[in-house]
Amino acid sequence: MSNMLAHQIIPSLVEDVKKIPTGGCDVTRIAQNSSLNDVIGRRTTRNSAIPCPSLPRLEELEVQHEAETRSLWQFMKPAGRPSFTPGLLRDMTAAIDWVEHSHRAEGCADEAIRYLVLASKMPGIFNLGGDLPHFIELIAAGDRARLRWYARVCAEGQHRRAVGFGLPICTIAVVQGDALGGGFEAALAHDVIIAERGASFGLPEVLFGMFPGMGAYSFLARRLDPIRAERIILSGRIYKAEELHAMGVVDELTEDGQGLQAARDFIRSFDRARGSRQALLQARKMLQPVTLKELVDIADLWVDAALQLSGSELRKMSHLAKAQDRRWQRVAAAGTGANTGTGTGTCDRMSEAS
Repeated sequence: MSNMLAHQIIPSLVEDVKKIPTGGCDVTRIAQNSSLNDVIGRRTTRNSAIPCPSLPRLEELEVQHEAETRSLWQFMKPAGRPSFTPGLLRDMTAAIDWVEHSHRAEGCADEAIRYLVLASKMPGIFNLGGDLPHFIELIAAGDRARLRWYARVCAEGQHRRAVGFGLPICTIAVVQGDALGGGFEAALAHDVIIAERGASFGLPEVLFGMFPGMGAYSFLARRLDPIRAERIILSGRIYKAEELHAMGVVDELTEDGQGLQAARDFIRSFDRARGSRQALLQARKMLQPVTLKELVDIADLWVDAALQLSGSELRKMSHLAKAQDRRWQRVAAAGTGANTGTGTGTCDRMSEAS
């Protein structure tokens, strides 16, 4: 962005962004004072002397351990915007750290997690993706370091889910409501995607001159092929769950309100033939491996592209963020308290930003 253009556009954009709620999490402070390892959690090496860990208490992710099915259920509930806030990234990392540690701890072999489920506590919304107001601020400031930090934390988490931590674990995403941008990408990193019929999926980044940089291309190209992956990414359109199920992106389709039960039914079915099903998952990952380097390199490309956005493209991003916030304020005001999987408002109006 030229200096003249920046002087004309950035001040008003930043003022607009400051009006959009960010959930009270100071990502600037985190990025300046924390290393990547501080945020994503230091891994514990395999050691039989590690005590069996206790389930962490988290602020933006509700976790439930079901001993009978040896599953860990994660329900996203970010503070503020229904997106991947720094606090939600932190809590999701802590949860998967716990899963890894449970497999390595002494006396936990019979209790180690076999199924990792990701869902949402936000009514009508799975996740709207990246923190757009924060991105606008960083892009306007030309802050490559903090953009890269955010992107790499996401890439690391996506890779850990995609490879199943190198453990005999099946990862499951239950999508109820809107899964946009990084929300769609997060679902794609899982072994199995279960979606309710009312769920909607989209990658709106192309509408403001960007591309989805947190795994969409990598995972869609493996589930489909590179040509169809690019078509989905470049379309900028919304796909209903039924359409993606027919394409093979969504693995299981269920009725609205039945997503969590469908996940439990899937787990029981998987368990009945666990040996062959788990081996098949492993074979898939051997045939189409996703490397951390691939995801990090693409995330770095995303940072480069973000810093080249024009003033008009930043305005479009700001408009989309505001539309998402209006949508979220309406569903939050409804006070349903649980994800009903019936929301489509954000998706239907994504094109307003173009």
